[in-house]
Amino acid sequence: MNHLIFSRSGLASIAVAIALAVPGAPHAQDQAGAGNWDMIRQSMFAGRTIEEDGAKLVELETPVRAEDAAVVPIAIRTRMPQDPAQYVKKVYLVIDRNPSPVGAIFTFTPESGRADIETRVRIEEYTNVRAIAETSDGRLFMTTNYVKASGGCSAPAGKDLAESMARMGRMKFRVEGEVKQGEPALAQLMISHPNLSGMAMDQMTRLFTPAHFVRKIEVTYGGKPVMSAEVDFTISENPNVRFYFLPRGPGELKAEVVDSNQLKFESSIQVKPGTAGS
Repeated sequence: MNHLIFSRSGLASIAVAIALAVPGAPHAQDQAGAGNWDMIRQSMFAGRTIEEDGAKLVELETPVRAEDAAVVPIAIRTRMPQDPAQYVKKVYLVIDRNPSPVGAIFTFTPESGRADIETRVRIEEYTNVRAIAETSDGRLFMTTNYVKASGGCSAPAGKDLAESMARMGRMKFRVEGEVKQGEPALAQLMISHPNLSGMAMDQMTRLFTPAHFVRKIEVTYGGKPVMSAEVDFTISENPNVRFYFLPRGPGELKAEVVDSNQLKFESSIQVKPGTAGS
């Protein structure tokens, strides 16, 4: 029996139990959470057509087999210009067989420049991973990859927990390459946070460490929304996100982060077109 936890702040919380015909069968890709996906699709996109994209609009990059199931790199790239008349509004990251299968919902604006995202995730079982792009006119496009990984959500923290907690909330911004006015610029946000899943057992006490994770990220440039993300413990320890923003002149690139314990953190840097990134 698979217990799925939908811990989305922007969606109704849903807990469902699904019995799969072949739980965890790594050779049966058609059984890799098919029933789970049916429930997710009905809950989030009931009655809406989802085009199997084939990377025409949304491309998903994942490893076939993860080296570390607790730190699986993913990249989602879209091929629609972020024009105010039509743009990619949201990207949903769904990992069918994860305890919380809707791992992230990214929201973009024309100020994003490009609706691309890179991050690192936890994967608990061999599974299909889906990137679903929603355009500003309501169309949905999906690309799916099968990833071989297991144990990522229940793996213990990679570093000393006390040290990780002491550093919690520290953030670092980095802008890559030369910043050109009116052209999408690539930025990286690194957040020091244990992102505890609540599924890892302390080997000394034999108790589960309570869940404590980043749940919302909001990024602005010059006071205008660029990108926001509703996330959970699906995102790896020390969340690391790469995204684009559109510099129309000098301005402040700012990130505000809220975690599941309602702790708030923020960081910002000044950006000036015509100069190299920091």
